[in-house]
Amino acid sequence: MNSGNFSTPNQSPDTHDPVALPRLVCQITGMNEPQQPDLYRFDPSGALLETNLPLPRRSGKVRDVYDLGNSLLIVSTDRISAFDFILPSGIPGKGQLLTQMSGFWFEQLGMRHHLITTEIPPSLSAQFDVDPLQGRIMLTEKANVIPFECVVRGYLEGSGLKEYEATGEICGNQLPSGLKQCDRLPEPIFTPATKAVEGHDENVPLERLIEDLGDSLGQQLRDTSLQIYASACEFAAARGLLIADTKFEFGMVGDEVVLIDEVLTPDSSRFWSADNYHPGQAQASFDKQFVREWLSQCGWDKKSSPPALPETVIEQTAAKYQEAYDRLTG
Repeated sequence: MNSGNFSTPNQSPDTHDPVALPRLVCQITGMNEPQQPDLYRFDPSGALLETNLPLPRRSGKVRDVYDLGNSLLIVSTDRISAFDFILPSGIPGKGQLLTQMSGFWFEQLGMRHHLITTEIPPSLSAQFDVDPLQGRIMLTEKANVIPFECVVRGYLEGSGLKEYEATGEICGNQLPSGLKQCDRLPEPIFTPATKAVEGHDENVPLERLIEDLGDSLGQQLRDTSLQIYASACEFAAARGLLIADTKFEFGMVGDEVVLIDEVLTPDSSRFWSADNYHPGQAQASFDKQFVREWLSQCGWDKKSSPPALPETVIEQTAAKYQEAYDRLTG
């Protein structure tokens, strides 16, 4: 459909405005736009749990993604997930911190990425209340998502620890014997994972990624991921933080490989304080550790609907996200 064919007596469509056409269609057809009270849903703590903007949408565990035609509007809510459940409680301000941290890293890393701006398009403000979106949106290029998560590990923890204890390797990377929990690895390793639609992602060897994507693209993803991780680790170390592991996602814009999604946030990475690093045991992390610990101790069976979080856990978790952001960007 050619948007240039749509017009009204007093208004012509702006074909350069990515959100003008949906608004214009409503004007022409007489469709009623959703009432403002339905646009946003908050929990009692003030955390933004859901957005319902009058635009085509898909939702993940944390983000609501809106199709603006030639670009995407990615909204980071305050939702938090654990044990494959989205919890009924959010973490106030979490969405803004994730957005600001990703924006910081996209600029810091200096590589091709999908972010256009973190400013709200003016045309949205003309349609509905955008105040709850302040600081939590990314306007991005559209990309064809590469269906693998590019995980880099510099320390032995999480699913990597479990695989190492069972096989002595992680995703085909043979490791020395006798390593303990949270030990630093001899060198960072690339451990890709398939992107599961439901349930857990599956760790796979590099050979599987190359088999699906081809040798050239597979090697490029490996080398780029290791390069980004090394650069980020150097930057974080100067600020007293260790990046134990992280995941990157990439897409294709034309024939270019582009860094997409979030990058090096507490939701996609394991940050530890260098001052409190003690291998051989679990480390305190700048993420949802308080949430996981409370859910594991509260009697929840991890099968039924999860319980609401107590105020203290919400506050402790919000403080950890804020500390990670402040230490990296301050």
